[in-house]
Amino acid sequence: MDSETIPQTKLVGALVGGISVLRYLSASNSPLGVTQVARDLNINPSTCFNLLRTLVHEGLVVFNPDTKTYQIGLGLVEIAHSALNGASLVRLVQPLLDKISIENQVTLTLWQKMQDDRVMLIANSGPGSVISINMNVGQRLPCFVGALGRCFAAFSDLSKQQLKSAYSKIRIENPAPFEEWYDSLNDVRESKCAIDEGNFSQGFTTVSAPVFDVEDRPAMTISAVAVTAQLDKKKLEKIAEAVKQTASTVTAAIQGMPQKN
Repeated sequence: MDSETIPQTKLVGALVGGISVLRYLSASNSPLGVTQVARDLNINPSTCFNLLRTLVHEGLVVFNPDTKTYQIGLGLVEIAHSALNGASLVRLVQPLLDKISIENQVTLTLWQKMQDDRVMLIANSGPGSVISINMNVGQRLPCFVGALGRCFAAFSDLSKQQLKSAYSKIRIENPAPFEEWYDSLNDVRESKCAIDEGNFSQGFTTVSAPVFDVEDRPAMTISAVAVTAQLDKKKLEKIAEAVKQTASTVTAAIQGMPQKN
């Protein structure tokens, strides 16, 4: 039987309750007592107390005996950090890249900003079609190259002159004039998406969207690369929306907040 057809009825009530408590405490700006948690979540006070006591034992929640209140503990932070760190992050994002790649027959890449003003490819997904773009994990590029570079540049703290200096050092096949490139950054800030049609590599179109860290700075970009001749306006718009939505989803996960529409 297909897993999607299995009725979702055998949920573990205690686990569901515990997760609800964790989410509730995470959303609170101050420690809370068991009575308030139980009331707001509509959980039996005795059950709520046992859930909180178990979460305290596991280090996910901290109990203050003086105020009789509970708040999120470092154990939960450690789990979240581990899940969004290094290879774990790639494992979380990979299915999202695969989905866009398969549905649109394009190559997807995930780039991470490094400290030396370069970006490194940390994940990719190819559609397996006759014409595809091959890039190896670990490959590095200048930070401001192509569509991904416009994403980093648009949300950087650099002045126009500093951006001009950095842009002049980039060696690509068909560079856009700096003023044209610089003016395009306003559109990137508004749409949180950048499109490079043949500037980085002739014959190829790249669509990129930034992924923001907890300080709301671009830490990564998700990019789709396609043969320009295989794209029309409708398909390009569909790819751009998918890339933006995925970047927004990853950003929301990293920042620990509800996803923005």
